[in-house]
Amino acid sequence: MMNSMGKTCGVLVLVLLVLPLGALAAAPISTISPGNTVFLGEEGLDITAALDGSTRIGWWASAADIARSSPSNTMMVSNPSSFSVSPSEFSGYTGSWYRLNASGFICPSLGCSSGAKVAFIVADPNLDIRVDDATLGIDASSNGWITMGDEVSFRIMTNLDQMTQRGISGAPVTIKVQSPDGATYSSLINKDGTAVPITDIPVPYSPYSTGAIWDTGRRDAYPYGTYRIWAECNANSMKDNYPVSGKTYTPDWGILDQDTNPLISVNTHTTTPTTVATSVPTTVKTPVATTVPATVTTPVVEVTTIPPTPSVVPVTPTPTKSPGFECLLAAASLLIALAWSVQKD
Repeated sequence: MMNSMGKTCGVLVLVLLVLPLGALAAAPISTISPGNTVFLGEEGLDITAALDGSTRIGWWASAADIARSSPSNTMMVSNPSSFSVSPSEFSGYTGSWYRLNASGFICPSLGCSSGAKVAFIVADPNLDIRVDDATLGIDASSNGWITMGDEVSFRIMTNLDQMTQRGISGAPVTIKVQSPDGATYSSLINKDGTAVPITDIPVPYSPYSTGAIWDTGRRDAYPYGTYRIWAECNANSMKDNYPVSGKTYTPDWGILDQDTNPLISVNTHTTTPTTVATSVPTTVKTPVATTVPATVTTPVVEVTTIPPTPSVVPVTPTPTKSPGFECLLAAASLLIALAWSVQKD
């Protein structure tokens, strides 16, 4: 009986010890401590601890002397337990925001040398992803295709990893993989046959690699064709409030999954007509060269025999009787002259 009770008590003690650790590990991503980084687009943040009782915050330009000048921008915080980093209010004012006292200074009086307390740091998010062929060890994003059967890993570059300051394991980034038929996967199957979730992946540092998590050789699950791949982060509704490419989501990559390199197949097709082209002109030129000269010279000779024909035309109208006719006229003239002479005598 005592042994049974002892075992039960021991289990209860372990549960009590583990629960606080679990509670600490699962700290809300919306809880902001003094000096933490927050991002444009986030909403519902609890900045109570960051303000430490203040109700106003101020921002100075980078070159300003915060101990001897008034803030360049100030803001009243009416609800520190649900604070929004509105892009319309904080764009152009990234960097440190300080707690202000009731007089609007960072310490009891303007010109004091101590007392500047950073409430939080505002940052503009950035997010990028690359698709890597883990089997070949190359960036598949650059050539746009992956060999069927190779494993794929994903590489994430971002400044959202600073969310780990809040006591979380990493910034929740979701990888989107859309199949050629338009379906979107929530997990991918690796070589071991394990389905690896790709939603809200904790990204603790940058660049971050998921490792090989996608076996493209499973034709029953992943058909041939082009896959659209991108990443996004909607922590605290930041993508909903700030939907900007390269900020809260990435441009998508088109990755062709097939068993042959499309560049190699194109080169193979272009070499085939090259060999055909070299043989065709050789056979065509031979008969043309032998038959053309023989037939061309014959009509040239026939044309040269035609010109003598016009010379016959002027010869025919000239009669041989023409000289007799002239003599007859001369005789007649002579007779007339004699008759005229006799009559005169």
